[in-house]
Amino acid sequence: MNGQNYKKSIRVNATKEVAFSALTADIDKWWTSEAGKFENEGDVAKFGFAGRKGYWSFKATKLDPDFVEWECVEALHIHDGLPDEIKTEWLGTRAVWSIDENDGVTDIQLEHQGLTPDLQCYEVCEAGWDMFFVDSLKAYLDTGVGKPFS
Repeated sequence: MNGQNYKKSIRVNATKEVAFSALTADIDKWWTSEAGKFENEGDVAKFGFAGRKGYWSFKATKLDPDFVEWECVEALHIHDGLPDEIKTEWLGTRAVWSIDENDGVTDIQLEHQGLTPDLQCYEVCEAGWDMFFVDSLKAYLDTGVGKPFS
């Protein structure tokens, strides 16, 4: 990839184990209420958005307490006002999560490999990840209450 992938970090007051669970089993608590779960590497989970036709399906390619990776294997991103090319721009991209706990706080870094400024959806997707990762996941891990799409 070109080094300009979407990349952000958050620091939360939760254990590494709770953060790992949020990225595998509790995705519905912070991203979308129509979220699948990952129990084992190779699992495919679908993420839909209530009342909308769009969705993404991801395959868990790595499930480790320090490192979680999802690969987009199916995409239908529909966004009014943007070109049709965005529908499948996420195919083959990878959401890579690094989890590191030190002194009672946990740092989580998300790099969405392949989500780069040259994609038609970049501005919309950057704002979406900022809302769901930077705001909602952080809130969920700090307070127990996220702000998932529902």
